[in-house]
Amino acid sequence: MLSAYPVVVDVAVVWGSMDTLGHVNNIVFLQYFETARIAYLERVGIGFTDLGSSEHGVILAANSCRYRVPVTFPDTLSVGVRVSALGSDRLLMEHAAVSQKLSRVVVEGDALVVSYDYVAGRPTALRADHRAAIIALEGHEPPPLSRRGHTRSLE
Repeated sequence: MLSAYPVVVDVAVVWGSMDTLGHVNNIVFLQYFETARIAYLERVGIGFTDLGSSEHGVILAANSCRYRVPVTFPDTLSVGVRVSALGSDRLLMEHAAVSQKLSRVVVEGDALVVSYDYVAGRPTALRADHRAAIIALEGHEPPPLSRRGHTRSLE
């Protein structure tokens, strides 16, 4: 089900992720997506080991979630992530989570990630080596993404 996603991370559903309605709380899925997104970004060379000392990095500009089926403890989710569109200074990442217990997609979402100059406080061009690594990992060049992407610009 996740063969189109070049990075897949397994995440165990823990009891503390459940809410009073008896299923995983909605905000937790954004954390699962973040875990997969960080794994993807690290794989293409966008690391997070020098946080606070780095001038350039990435910043999350927007994200969304579409809940398909409630998830309950115990379960393990396989969370896939891919870049579906690539701009000069931003990328649109798609996520999907498959429940191993239910054998189906339980939630989908996306995230707009922007290459960011923390000193200047504004977006900056995506580094050429990062762009090349994304294209190599995806196995093709994702379609172009405008500066506005699918949401409001940071500027």
